[in-house]
Amino acid sequence: MTESYDVLIVGAGHAGAQAAIALRQRKFAGTIAMVGDERELPYERPPLSKDYLAGDKPFERILIRPAAFWAEREIVTILGNRVETVDPVAKTVTLGDGAVIGYGALIWATGGSPRRLTCTGNALRGVHAVRNRADVDRMIAELPDVTRIVVIGGGYIGLEAAAVLTKMGKPVTVLEAQDRVLARVAGEPLSRFFEAEHRAHGVEIRLNVTVACIEERDGAAVGVRLADDTILDCEMVIVGIGIEPAVAAVLAAGADGGNGVAVDAQCRTSLPDVYAIGDCAAHANRFADCATIRLESVQNANDQANTVAKLLTGAPEPYDAVPWFWSHQYDLKLQTVGLSIGHDAAIVRGDPAARAFSVVYLKAGRVVALDCVNATRDYVQGRALVERGAIVDPVPLADAAVPLKTLA
Repeated sequence: MTESYDVLIVGAGHAGAQAAIALRQRKFAGTIAMVGDERELPYERPPLSKDYLAGDKPFERILIRPAAFWAEREIVTILGNRVETVDPVAKTVTLGDGAVIGYGALIWATGGSPRRLTCTGNALRGVHAVRNRADVDRMIAELPDVTRIVVIGGGYIGLEAAAVLTKMGKPVTVLEAQDRVLARVAGEPLSRFFEAEHRAHGVEIRLNVTVACIEERDGAAVGVRLADDTILDCEMVIVGIGIEPAVAAVLAAGADGGNGVAVDAQCRTSLPDVYAIGDCAAHANRFADCATIRLESVQNANDQANTVAKLLTGAPEPYDAVPWFWSHQYDLKLQTVGLSIGHDAAIVRGDPAARAFSVVYLKAGRVVALDCVNATRDYVQGRALVERGAIVDPVPLADAAVPLKTLA
């Protein structure tokens, strides 16, 4: 072993970067190192499917901090390398290049890798995910020779990419296995609104479809074959069907978990001095009625990072942050607060046809979440209703002229 750090952070995305930043902000004086499997310094991921893909922001503008920041704060960055094994007894990790690094505390912030299609042709040239800079750079390089694009998955990543590529003048078809887009994360009113918006911009959306295989010619994708044998010709396929949490090494070391690594309210795993944060951390969330979930959002990454930083600097505070999320598609700004999981009512405030409205989700009469489209005031005021689990009369709740702050 040639190196050892008081805090070793595995993962150089939002969660890992924020953990290092928060520790220094809280005057942590020990040594810190951050290991990342990409060669890039930490950067923002949400712009990849939006501003970066569109060419509106160069890579330098999506860096979380400039290069000098990490050196000035004495945060060592070990990039282009991956932690392969964890030894919780010796308190060491082994990297892909064979280096062994010791730690006092280990923060696991590895996020996840895109789920791949399991069908024939899933690794052909022209088949892409949107997870890191290299993914998007490959897409950008191919786009001049692409005339038709198929997006598999009607979640936020797929819809954001479809919006950008459509604005570039590329014909796009979105395939969704369920009966509506965004089915896993939003109610039907929001799904139908975004389906209509994309179709109005020329996107073809096909629901209730299953992909049989990717058609190939000379090692490249040339079409998507559906289960009914329909073939959609294309030169680019974008797959947005979720992620697999990158937790194999820490689970192999004995940490509890499965779909993510299990953590408590302080983001501690079952291994001593090992913490997990961000997309890969499975935690009991009170905004999901204390169900164990993983949250794939910048909010969760940052707030869990701050939770661990507080604990390691002697000011423990349990993680209890209200979830929030955003998405940009065309000129639409969607802001979400809370979790609509298990809602039993969805109330629409405003007129979707006016392209400024909110969907308020209730569960047993309590406000559990809001989806706000070009409705920032509702988003700001509705946050308090979600935090309190407020019980609100549905009649004024549906009246967009009634400010939400008056209903608490």
